[in-house]
Amino acid sequence: MINDVLAEAEGKMHKAVEALRRELASIRTGRAQPGLVEHLRLDYYGVPTPLNQVATVTVPEARLLVIQPYEKNMIGVIEKAILKSDLGLTPASDGRVIRLPIPQLTEDRRKELIRMTRKKVEEGRVILRNLRRDAAEALKDTEKKKDISEDDLKRALEQLQKLTDVIITDADKVGQEKEAELMEI
Repeated sequence: MINDVLAEAEGKMHKAVEALRRELASIRTGRAQPGLVEHLRLDYYGVPTPLNQVATVTVPEARLLVIQPYEKNMIGVIEKAILKSDLGLTPASDGRVIRLPIPQLTEDRRKELIRMTRKKVEEGRVILRNLRRDAAEALKDTEKKKDISEDDLKRALEQLQKLTDVIITDADKVGQEKEAELMEI
């Protein structure tokens, strides 16, 4: 019973850290990364569709993304989606592919992106704490039903706290890696 609750909480916490990692990948750094544009949604015949389902995104150089749509008539739609996004990038098209040059980040923009990164990491920590709270409540409910003893509850809550601390450290590490990436020149 206790192991099931702890295993479920651990699985959800790991998924939350992965979601944080994906979210941070969409923050622009000075280096080109496919994750920067893959989350963009565009209108594909009336259906909002992620860019990575209608085009191939490659990185031929450190500061250049190349987007090759599967259908040539999608070039205009992809360009509009990039311009509407908050990436601050200007696409250049030759009729077959879209090139996205990634300009060097200014110091002010770096600081702004670091603040955004820290905010997202803090949101991730809040999610992890909420998952811990939900698991703790489930454990307390089993103790109230007399399925586990008070001592077992105390040990399980300590295990849950240790697990949460480890996973919050992982989330912090993900944030620190992104900050280091943002500070690279």
